[in-house]
Amino acid sequence: MQYQGKTFIWKTLSAALRSKGEIVLNVASSGIASLLLPGGRTAHSRFAIPININEDSTCNIKQGSQLAGLIRACKLIIWDEAPMVHKHCFEALDKSMRDILHLTNPVSYTKPFGGKTVVLGGDFRQILPVIPKGSRHDIVRATINSSYLWKQCAVLRLTKNMRLESTKDPNEYEEIRKFATWIAGIGDGMIGEQVHGCATIEIPNDILLKYDGDPIAAIVNSTYPDFSKIGNDPTYLENRAILAPTLDVVDSINQYMMSLNVQESKTYLSADTACQSDTNADVLTDLHTLEFLNTLKCSGVPNHELTLKVGTPVMLLRNMDHSMGLCNGTRLVITRLGSHVLEARILTGRTAGQKVLIPRLNLTPSDVRMPFKFQRRQFPLVVSYAMTINKSQGQSLSHVGLFLKNPVFCHGQLYVAVSRVTKREGLKILITNNDGTPCNSTINVVYPEVFQNV
Repeated sequence: MQYQGKTFIWKTLSAALRSKGEIVLNVASSGIASLLLPGGRTAHSRFAIPININEDSTCNIKQGSQLAGLIRACKLIIWDEAPMVHKHCFEALDKSMRDILHLTNPVSYTKPFGGKTVVLGGDFRQILPVIPKGSRHDIVRATINSSYLWKQCAVLRLTKNMRLESTKDPNEYEEIRKFATWIAGIGDGMIGEQVHGCATIEIPNDILLKYDGDPIAAIVNSTYPDFSKIGNDPTYLENRAILAPTLDVVDSINQYMMSLNVQESKTYLSADTACQSDTNADVLTDLHTLEFLNTLKCSGVPNHELTLKVGTPVMLLRNMDHSMGLCNGTRLVITRLGSHVLEARILTGRTAGQKVLIPRLNLTPSDVRMPFKFQRRQFPLVVSYAMTINKSQGQSLSHVGLFLKNPVFCHGQLYVAVSRVTKREGLKILITNNDGTPCNSTINVVYPEVFQNV
């Protein structure tokens, strides 16, 4: 049996309690992480946590509902990837559970989570909650260990990197140990001299990818060798990806990769409409034309124009069917292009290899910074030869090409990128200067204050 760190612990705890007839609720902060848990769900869907959260938010759980009864009956709640989400999510659940449980036990109102045992798991070296236009202080203050709940938590640590494959060969074991130490040093901010949370680090020669000419061609040839011959093989695609910090670089790489795919392409256009209200219906019609809406690009929403080919790897942008492993972040490969539906094969997870049909969905951006709301009807997919570092969190890959045209810009991004691989030889990093010339060093961003009470 291959042990898998904290995921193995979650499975063991769940099995031990469920074998005694107890109820365990397994949730995670992301859809991908929830697929690794037995009976797992995203925390937002399980506990009806609001998307746009604030300090006064509570979960949409009514007294007497089935969900309220399930919470009363459960013995344990396991919440994986906890550092990813805002502390207000945990506080909303805390307030709701106190309200639900105090009817049967009045003292529950004075206890965290109403007295229920809640196990939080995660890695504070990874990416912290995303705060739109937030400062470093805002991000640190949004983490779970800045919540009033944290003083009630007992902290237990796992110290061995279980993502890296073990070996009985002493020489290979030493190489694995050195690589694990290097990854941990990046996550802890111990490599390079820290100045205001940033440090310049040099990349080892065996990991650094040198190039002449086009850097995109170099990173593609390194990560996807022999693509022209076997680029449509799902087993070839399932464990490979190019990572970059920003979406514009990712789009450039994906367009380059699509040009190498010789299959016939098909372009799907979205239907965009402004969400009108009684007060601004006429204004919206005048200001936000269809052409303007088509140009909008938002995180978590596919573009107006989506070009696909058979054999293209794609990533799902919405939670669709958890029982089939179709969650936000699930990777698939296109097998058939229809007019109203797409056929795709799942690349990863317990349902890998199964074919599914993907319909168009009505998608509304959740970005609170937008001055108006609009709806886009489109296939909830994005091409995933390359993906942003943030989207890769939770993925495990054998071959990763990290393209740093621009350095990382927030805590944990570099650590997440280099820790996606299972072996050192599977990681290549290409760094360019502003003028496009090769470089052997990059910026690592770590907020040491996040670790102070962990």
